[in-house]
Amino acid sequence: MACDITAARNEVCKDSVGGLKNIYFINYDDAPYSDVVFDATNTDVVETINGTPSTVDAYKYELQSDENTFEETINSSRENGTTFFEGALNVSLKKLDLATHKQVKLLAFNRPHIVLEDRNGNFMYMGAEHGCELTGGTIATGGAMGDKSGYMLTFTSKEVIPTPFMEATNEAGLATAGLAVVSA
Repeated sequence: MACDITAARNEVCKDSVGGLKNIYFINYDDAPYSDVVFDATNTDVVETINGTPSTVDAYKYELQSDENTFEETINSSRENGTTFFEGALNVSLKKLDLATHKQVKLLAFNRPHIVLEDRNGNFMYMGAEHGCELTGGTIATGGAMGDKSGYMLTFTSKEVIPTPFMEATNEAGLATAGLAVVSA
């Protein structure tokens, strides 16, 4: 059977942490799934993205809040013979400003691919085939001087495979993978 398990797993050390460090937005049409190249040996890892143009812009958003989370739900039905993976990314962006306001509007109209960088140095490629949808969120300012003024955004993805890891371990690795990081 093609879906037989092929490896065991030991209990791991307690040396990892939760949370996201950065996210990178990629315009959907700049990196179609046909341009995503998976590693020949480890076929669950994205090696390169050969988009149009040859180097694809990845817009970096720095994250510092513990409100930034990623969770992927496995949806499998024996009755229907189907399985898919639904990702949910919650992003907290502090401070309301005109430039971010415009980008949030464009993210709502688009369906970007999103590279996630967690606090352990892992990079993952969310929405690799179908992109991600900005499905909810708020633009708000609190009532008290110490309350948050900013954006809370929820992106979702539905894919036939779990969100793949990338070979990259830093921004130089993203460049090797074909991404040009655009920082503020």
